Amino acid sequence: MFNIEEELKKLPNKPGVYIMRDKNNHIIYVGKAISLKNRVRQYFRKNNKTKRIENMVELIDHFEYIVTDNETEALILECNLIKENMPKFNVLLKDDKTYPYIKITTKEDFPRIFLTRRVLNDGARYFGPYPSVGAANEMLDFIRNRYQIRQCKVFKERTRPCLNYQIKRCSAPCAKKISKEEYSAQINQIISLLEGKTGAVIEKLDEEIKEASNKLEYEKAAMLRDKKYAIQRITEEKQKVSNLSEHDIDVIGLARSPFHICIELFLIRGSKMVERHHYFLEGLQDETDKEILSNFLKQHYLTEVILPNKIMLREEIEDKDILETWLSKTAGRKVEIKTPQKGEKLRLVEMAENNAQITLENKVREKYQAVNELKEILSLKKVPRKIEGYDISNTSGQFIVASMCVLQDGEVKKNLSRNFKIKTVFDQDDPKCMHEVIYRRLKHSIEKNDNAFGNLPDVIFVDGGVTQIHAGKEAVLELNLRIPVYGMVKDDKHRTRALITENREEIPLSEDLMKLITYFQDCIHDKAITYHRSLRDKQITKSALDEIDGIGETRKKLLLKEFGSVENIKNAKLEEITKIPGITLNLAQKIKVYLNR
Repeated sequence: MFNIEEELKKLPNKPGVYIMRDKNNHIIYVGKAISLKNRVRQYFRKNNKTKRIENMVELIDHFEYIVTDNETEALILECNLIKENMPKFNVLLKDDKTYPYIKITTKEDFPRIFLTRRVLNDGARYFGPYPSVGAANEMLDFIRNRYQIRQCKVFKERTRPCLNYQIKRCSAPCAKKISKEEYSAQINQIISLLEGKTGAVIEKLDEEIKEASNKLEYEKAAMLRDKKYAIQRITEEKQKVSNLSEHDIDVIGLARSPFHICIELFLIRGSKMVERHHYFLEGLQDETDKEILSNFLKQHYLTEVILPNKIMLREEIEDKDILETWLSKTAGRKVEIKTPQKGEKLRLVEMAENNAQITLENKVREKYQAVNELKEILSLKKVPRKIEGYDISNTSGQFIVASMCVLQDGEVKKNLSRNFKIKTVFDQDDPKCMHEVIYRRLKHSIEKNDNAFGNLPDVIFVDGGVTQIHAGKEAVLELNLRIPVYGMVKDDKHRTRALITENREEIPLSEDLMKLITYFQDCIHDKAITYHRSLRDKQITKSALDEIDGIGETRKKLLLKEFGSVENIKNAKLEEITKIPGITLNLAQKIKVYLNR
């Protein structure tokens, strides 16, 4: 039994990280301290705490801690633990969208370059975020047109190169048409280009042009010259004039509303304003600007690939010295955090703050317009602040599941989404399944006060037509509730067409509201189908591989790790399967026969 009072007495007077857990052993908060003894004790004293921290302390069942050598190590560990576990009471960044990045798989002998929205700790290089997919694709297309980088997802040696080599879109490392050193030189040029170091790239190209000309390789010289001109052109197009004397700085502005906090980030590279991004935070109205900015810096720059020389913001933050030490060590050069008091730098911070305020006002206005429009077109008595949407997924009546997503104040809240296994329906009957899941969800909130689902919804949307609407309404009425139910229907091309009533009346939607409902319906459907597939794949994996003589747990894991799924193993060639340790030709044939029976 964990006794908090006794454990508090054992805390060391050393720097480190503390981890708060609830009764289910979930991490709900992570923090760092110069002195663990003093910092952790403060949470359990009757002093002035913010409402958020009070709510967190009420849920603490036990805690643990990790001692570090110094506060800088504690800072890095804190950031990593927050990023990995996403504790509900830590300040978590919420971007208004998932920005695209360009990824270079530098750990591979012949790296690939492609677009991604996920930044992983996998040793690859990430460049971005780009303000739009169009901007990222423009740069990616430029790279692919000017550098012959492989585009295949899986690198395999071949005797003959593919079509991309013939059209000069790939240098064919798979067929040994280029050495690892030559390929790496191209990758290094691309990295310099993405880092904005176009001057160094052009200098290198000038050297190569001169060398090719001296060797009378005029075709190669012309190709290099075209590459040089293209880089100069794309650089000029992206430059935006700025009077700042600084070369590489980030400028941060903060604005507040009653429900949200917006942070605006200006990126200035080579003395030119090149990008801006904004992030939204919720539930932090009782936190100070200094606390919010400190947490933003720690989370944002933990994954930032290219660090600036200076970061400018309005408030002098508490962790300034530690953050500067950490950022400087990461960058391999001095990184400063400044709070300008006058001049052009202060005006730039004010500009970031003004933009944050405008962004915040626009976001609030857009959300209000969406939910207010729904109130009008659905003839509701009040604004539908919380809408729950449901979908059913199954394969011929097997692995029947349902999903629920929440549209809160005009925004899809993925952390409030839930999955359900259908318990009372055993064949393909979507309306009955819809009735079951809505009844179970609403009954839970009525009978239990555990906040598992939050407040009851103002409106319910079901994925489907009249029969699903009737099923949902029956569940609502059986619990003596008055929650309107509407259907989300799709056209022949499986795109959201309209909202409908139980009388088959289609409700006209504005373009913006149609986009929101479409996105909401897609989120619900994706969650349902993903959950359904996970259950189905587990069952398939169990029945398909576990019943083959000679396939134990170790070989099964090796097969799935290599091929990803049973379906891929089924379609693989015998020689590919025999490459797995412990899989003989005889066993590979047995696997193929069993899976293709």
